[in-house]
Amino acid sequence: MCGIVGAVSHEPVNQSIYDALSVLQHRGQDAAGIITSDGKRLYIRRGNGLVRDVFHTRHMQRLKGYMGVGHVRYPTAGTSSVSEAQPFYVNSPYGISLAHNGNLTNARQLKHELYAQDRRHINTDSDSEILLNILAQELSRQDSYKVTPEDIFTAVSGVHKRCTGAYAVVLMITRDGLVGFRDPNGIRPLCYGARETAQGVDYMLASESVALATQGYQLVRDIEPGEAIYITHDGVVHTQQCAETPRYNTCIFEYVYFSRPDSIIDDVFVHKARMRMGHKMAERIQREWPDHDIDVVIAIPDTSRTSAAEIADVLDVKYREGFIKNRYIGRTFIMPGQMQRKKSVRMKLNPIDLEFEDKNVLLVDDSIVRGTTSREIVQMARNSGAKKVYFASASPAIRYPNIYGIDMPAAHELIAHNKTEAEVAEAIGADKMIYQTLDDLVASVREGNPSLEHFDTSVFTGDYITGEGDAYFSLLEQERNDQAKINRENESAIDLSNTGT
Repeated sequence: MCGIVGAVSHEPVNQSIYDALSVLQHRGQDAAGIITSDGKRLYIRRGNGLVRDVFHTRHMQRLKGYMGVGHVRYPTAGTSSVSEAQPFYVNSPYGISLAHNGNLTNARQLKHELYAQDRRHINTDSDSEILLNILAQELSRQDSYKVTPEDIFTAVSGVHKRCTGAYAVVLMITRDGLVGFRDPNGIRPLCYGARETAQGVDYMLASESVALATQGYQLVRDIEPGEAIYITHDGVVHTQQCAETPRYNTCIFEYVYFSRPDSIIDDVFVHKARMRMGHKMAERIQREWPDHDIDVVIAIPDTSRTSAAEIADVLDVKYREGFIKNRYIGRTFIMPGQMQRKKSVRMKLNPIDLEFEDKNVLLVDDSIVRGTTSREIVQMARNSGAKKVYFASASPAIRYPNIYGIDMPAAHELIAHNKTEAEVAEAIGADKMIYQTLDDLVASVREGNPSLEHFDTSVFTGDYITGEGDAYFSLLEQERNDQAKINRENESAIDLSNTGT
């Protein structure tokens, strides 16, 4: 999960890309970067940290040009090294700068092919650098002095044939224009918008529509699975389907957790989808637990608020804000190591005791991943005087790894893996555990856009649309479990200390 932005404008794009990345900060808090072009040369700033920390006035003043690409990073592969902050750049052909959201599942094979067949060296552990070089190699096959829309669409078709996994991409060709495309399953989101100005029409591509809206762009539409869009530096728009068998398999977790509630993803209002999740959860409680003794519904901020309020309304019980959130703490399930996550939960949330005291409380969260956060929150509720603590998840039980850009790699680290609802309740210390059903979750999203017939629900079902085998998951677990992440972070810290940074 990363955030990507690209813009072609009649005015300097540095500030609008910065502002759009700030709006997408929830999609990645590890690193940020912007590359701009004045039509002749590139200007770049990348670094670890939040957008506001990476870019200062002096950096913004150097980011010249009317075209650019930006990225906020959330690592699922590689390390947190500055060298892996995006956008990435390759000079041949034409000079290409790329920002990527997703994960290539055949990255190891592609890296070997790039060296053995294409004579291209990959300098980082990032699959995004691999994707950039695959695109560059496919584009170089066109052998044109000046790039054409047909060259670009043919190159993207080549990417689709070689790359497996999830990828939403925004890239800039230094002298020519902006390109965006999605993988043939449309797993990760990408949309574009337009803005009328006195000089002409400006265009922006982004992971979520909210980034467009805040910059004054009107959402035109989502980029379809397998489709590519090419916007020339002078504002001419070209689009073409580049995949042989495209089909929507949008990641349903975008609606559960990742996307902002004020975004529209594949024509579905995220806020309305979350309302429907809460409504269906309440109906399940009424159906299966009609004599419940819930006194109050309390959301675990922020993502679950919409669903929790709807549950309370349907059940006709009180809804209360029971936790105060420190907004300067990052998303805890992203952090490596159980101890670090546990400490962050205590710093992130503080309970309001009077909302819990002598009450039977239903806590509502959007999902439960490792369970560390949930266990701590349940204990907080008990320490604040709750008589009983029930726990509801707006999504089904997460029992399988994610391989498409979400940090859920090792099955044994997922609390619901091989566990029943009752066993999960016991593990987190709750009196009762209630999960959304998968059918209800899918119906909640599909109601917003009935044409979405299929979704990526692999974390719930273990069914992967790209067909990876057991060997892949075994390797994934070795590379991306908590201990492996801690080891990589330690190596990055040593590297930084050796350079004097």
